[in-house]
Amino acid sequence: MRVHTPAVIDDDWAGLDAILDDARGAAGAYLATLRARPPAAIPPDVPAPALPEDGIGARAAIARFVRDYEPHLSASAGPRYLGFVTGGTTPAALAGDWLASAYDQNLVNDSDSIAGLAERHALAMLRDLFGLPGVFEGAFVTGGTQANLVGLAAARQWAYRRIAEPIDIAEHGLAGAPRVPVLGGAPHASVGKALAILGWGRAALERVGCLPGRQAVDPAALDARLAHHGAPAVIVANAGDVNTGDFDDLAALADIADRRGAWLHVDGAIGLPAACAPSHAHLLRGLDRADSVSGDAHKWLNVPYDAGFIFTRHLAAQQAVFTSTAAYFGAGDPLLHRTPENSRRFRALPALLSLLAYGRRGHRAMIERAIACAARLAASLPPAFELLAPVRLNIVCFALRGADEATTARVLRALHHDGVAFMTPTVLDRRPALRAAFSNWATDEHDVKLVVSALEAAARRAA
Repeated sequence: MRVHTPAVIDDDWAGLDAILDDARGAAGAYLATLRARPPAAIPPDVPAPALPEDGIGARAAIARFVRDYEPHLSASAGPRYLGFVTGGTTPAALAGDWLASAYDQNLVNDSDSIAGLAERHALAMLRDLFGLPGVFEGAFVTGGTQANLVGLAAARQWAYRRIAEPIDIAEHGLAGAPRVPVLGGAPHASVGKALAILGWGRAALERVGCLPGRQAVDPAALDARLAHHGAPAVIVANAGDVNTGDFDDLAALADIADRRGAWLHVDGAIGLPAACAPSHAHLLRGLDRADSVSGDAHKWLNVPYDAGFIFTRHLAAQQAVFTSTAAYFGAGDPLLHRTPENSRRFRALPALLSLLAYGRRGHRAMIERAIACAARLAASLPPAFELLAPVRLNIVCFALRGADEATTARVLRALHHDGVAFMTPTVLDRRPALRAAFSNWATDEHDVKLVVSALEAAARRAA
């Protein structure tokens, strides 16, 4: 019995150029409205469409999406989306993302495509951009959360090989294993998630005291805790805290890790790109001595989701966890042995094209402008607001004077209702606060002026 391809698919293949033109037109129309579109959008309750029996074809499907969904998308790729730490998309990275889908390479091994080599080249350029030595091996993953998971998985394997009675955790699991602590000052929420997934449990994370008025761990307190515990242990350091952009003293923590026999994992999802800004590169002094370093190119490097990456100087420990053995995978060192995925898309291509297109100077300019915009907002806050922490990088943490959590929420609602800017709430030293993260390559001083005016209006409306 011969089974024919459905006519609608044959028709779409024959009309592929028109379909891609429609997609390009829809994308261009959206991007052209980024500055005018609300950074945050409250979605309406659109009824779910019924699954069509025969299908309506790609062009009609695109038109349906543009009609029913596209008007309610946020401008998260725009210059005044200041929530979380979300960058936009450079033109080269956008082209790379489209091509990654068109090429549809499966990076399960390096034997049938040059895509794996292209990923290694992109990683080499990132390593150079951040000043990491060649001993660090890398891989692209979905985002900062998975990058932390991979780094901590390698750390777990390494640590349990160093206890009194060594255990191959990847082979035998954690059952009956002694506790190995994970220590940090102000770790990102993704660290707890990673520990839960890895079987360590969130309770394995010990929060060591931070320096007074800082979101940076107190090195003396950390050293004292490790002296009491003994080796092995895992230190999680911040290269850019999510609330204030604060940095742990990486050089001091590297000294402690060396002295106490600990693994040093640096969560650099926010602050790694500061390495290419001469005014702030000193914040990353000691990074080259870490055991693993996580990053996320969709943030400050302005590469579309998903674009996380992980570097480690202990590739064997990482591969012990993630090696997937099957005859059809072939031999050698395919990238699948470095991450939780076997099959995965060519996600390195957008980063590769953006790095080639704009180089060190282009990325330095993006970083320096974001830092300047953050400093400008901090210096221009309306009198009703007060800065809660120094602006050390690209994040401004501030509060409405005398406001409680409910009033702060009203300010945010008013701000988002005006459609000028999107920010996220936070709590710093038990005070309800707002935070603005400048990560988009297109954000400029004019955007900062609009944000300041919007904050003034939101404060009046929330009073």
